[in-house]
Amino acid sequence: MTMNLITGKAGAPHITSSDQGAMQAGLVGNGNYMLQGSDGKFPAVTMQSANKALVPVLNLVIEGRYARVTAAETVTIESGVTGQKRNDLICVKYTRDSKNIETIALAVLKGAATDGTAADPTVPSGSILNNSGTVWIPIARIPISGITAGTPVMLVKQLPPMSQLWDSVTLYQDKNWNIFRYGRMIVIRFSGKIGSGSWDAVECPVKLAEWYRPPIDLSTVCLVSNGQTARSLTARADGTIRVTNMGAAGSNQDCFGTLCFPIP
Repeated sequence: MTMNLITGKAGAPHITSSDQGAMQAGLVGNGNYMLQGSDGKFPAVTMQSANKALVPVLNLVIEGRYARVTAAETVTIESGVTGQKRNDLICVKYTRDSKNIETIALAVLKGAATDGTAADPTVPSGSILNNSGTVWIPIARIPISGITAGTPVMLVKQLPPMSQLWDSVTLYQDKNWNIFRYGRMIVIRFSGKIGSGSWDAVECPVKLAEWYRPPIDLSTVCLVSNGQTARSLTARADGTIRVTNMGAAGSNQDCFGTLCFPIP
């Protein structure tokens, strides 16, 4: 029989990790995501030394499988070479054996050293949802320059809790900024002063969450009360929002701008 009542009583064990994983992937997405911690923050990998990266307590959903780093764990990074650059990837390595026993562990994919711009190592192909025996899921990049390991760059997406999504019509609001979501449209409004100096700017105190960012940098012209100085309201692809005086000094007048764009 090809149809199963997964959460119904069958009289025998019949719910598999694939069943649960498929449901969770359908709910949160087929990709790899980090859930916020008990303190409401998203933790990050840090470097303890040139050879030691500290992976903190993490809650992850990787292609539908829920996985945890329950205690901070140190991962060893191979030493760099003077005059060369390299990117290493800290990964969750998933394995499934011939008896369908699944395990995960932290592992490192070492990049190739180069005199030029470092590139990430090739991640072996594989998918948990497609029943691959081995799957590598990058969670952080370690940029290495010479013998110095730089600040880790988190690669796994952050998944906000449902409690935030229920109230997602108003994403942020203060005396100058109003950020709303109307269906599949994001609307950003600014009203206030930014200063009179050339290229003075005011940045929104919060960044747009990844789900609400434009695919490219977008800008619109603000209306200035003196009708002279040009101001630009910009939403960047990295989530930053700011209003900028466009290169000419002027009076510190109020300006008003609205920018809207669609999201997937």
